[in-house]
Amino acid sequence: PLGPVDLRLSAADTAVNLHGRGPQSHRVLLATRPGRLIAYANPEIGQSLRGPRWDDDEHEVDRWCRLLERMGIPADPGALDLPTPEPSPRVAGMRAGGVTVVHPGAASAARRWPPDRFAAVAASERGAGRRVLVTGSADEASIARRVASGAGLEPDAVVAGRTDLVELAALVAVAGRVVCGDTGVAHLATALGTPSVLLFGPTSPARWGPPPDREAHVALWAGRTGDPHGTVPDPGLLMISVDDVLAGLAMLPGREPSEAGR
Repeated sequence: PLGPVDLRLSAADTAVNLHGRGPQSHRVLLATRPGRLIAYANPEIGQSLRGPRWDDDEHEVDRWCRLLERMGIPADPGALDLPTPEPSPRVAGMRAGGVTVVHPGAASAARRWPPDRFAAVAASERGAGRRVLVTGSADEASIARRVASGAGLEPDAVVAGRTDLVELAALVAVAGRVVCGDTGVAHLATALGTPSVLLFGPTSPARWGPPPDREAHVALWAGRTGDPHGTVPDPGLLMISVDDVLAGLAMLPGREPSEAGR
């Protein structure tokens, strides 16, 4: 259930619910008396909400574009590209196209591949002559340090907690490749055209992964589903080995420095 919500909002002309199909979030928005609510139908709300039917197996991009189209708003599910953020001096000084970004964190433990495995991948990238940077939020800095230490990286390779969102996006944009789980950085790699190996556990990449026509990305999945909010690493995620990830990295296209951050 949703926690306390401040409903002291003036009625909007249009409210959009991106919180699944409700019903709790629908009720929160309806209580503000919007002129129009764009949301998926839910039988608990009844006929007062005439949204389209929810499809559990639909890719997230298709899902929300379909909602908009149903409401008369054009939406192209293929329009995923983001403009490259202006890099800060720190990011601009990195070797574009030659940096491997390793992002070991995720919102839930179920989607976090073990740090020692990320460390083995980072060590392999370092051994191949690539500069490796370990990213994450401030809360994930300890995990990032474990990965860097296990890979034999210098302390300054850990940039977790040292970048804001725009700097993180700029770093992903100039990187040569990204290795991460099913988390926001994976979506940034897709949107910014950075080759990536993405590790999926409890949720299929058919729902959250890069579209199949984006060949610069390798999505690894053992074919099992589970609880994406679980408190331990998902068994399917643990079925992905270090060798699997290294094989995925070997499949990635090369990226010239002139292409990075385009």
